Amino acid sequence: MLKINDRITIEDWEITEQFIRAGGPGGQNVNKVSSAVELRFEAERSPNLPDPVKRRLQRIAGRRWTKEGAVVLQVSEERSQARNREIARERLAGLIRTACEKPKRRIPTKVSHNQKRKRVDAKKKRGEVKALRGDVDLE
Repeated sequence: MLKINDRITIEDWEITEQFIRAGGPGGQNVNKVSSAVELRFEAERSPNLPDPVKRRLQRIAGRRWTKEGAVVLQVSEERSQARNREIARERLAGLIRTACEKPKRRIPTKVSHNQKRKRVDAKKKRGEVKALRGDVDLE
């Protein structure tokens, strides 16, 4: 069981873990041991996540969100299988915690009347300067 916050806990049956061989340097050991973990959380089917949290999680997860509605995380940072599993669970918990926070609604700002007046005055003044640059009449 993975505890996210006071209201949300993820049951073990919602998470599947598969251990795969990690790429990169590591000598002979990397070819023998499956230390990388691929954690799959069936978010769309989870009864513990409210719908708004699922929608935000989908947006936050990005390409880690599959067509079936699952979040897939791959971790191969450590040489230890147990540590990689721990890191993957921590990342999943962090993603869900972020999705739980409701974003603040943006209130568009408005230009004050004084600022609008100053802008128009500056344009008029600039126009007058440019108008005086015409040909000089010698008469």
